[in-house]
Amino acid sequence: MTAKFTPEQHAALIRRYFDACNAADYDALVDCFTPDAVHYFPAGLPEVPWRTADTIAKKWIWCVETLGSQWTIERLIVSHDSPEAMIEWTHWKNKSGTALRGAEWYDFDPQTGKIAEIRAYYASPADKATPINELVAFDYAGRGYHLKSV
Repeated sequence: MTAKFTPEQHAALIRRYFDACNAADYDALVDCFTPDAVHYFPAGLPEVPWRTADTIAKKWIWCVETLGSQWTIERLIVSHDSPEAMIEWTHWKNKSGTALRGAEWYDFDPQTGKIAEIRAYYASPADKATPINELVAFDYAGRGYHLKSV
């Protein structure tokens, strides 16, 4: 039997994940994810996507230690009938005095309620040299996304 998780539980998990990121707490970070979780990003970052809970946790800890990173959740919407959510966030890079805004789509594992996938989108200019600005290694065709304009 598949466990049923509430929107409130999914929202609490996202908040717990952000708290763990800000605290650079490895164990708490890993506990938010399925072991094989994937975090997708737009092009421009090295070594993306991040695959596994262990990798995701270590990369965010590196950001806190190296960039002075802290994150705030600006908006949070959780589906009432499927295991997914959407947030807007701000990534504060305190050592450089800069910030990045963006949004993420979350897919939760229906059996455990943990985060199975995050797709990050940045509020930044599009790369005009790229025909389609999209996440690195995300299977758009396999997920049924449009591959050309309608």
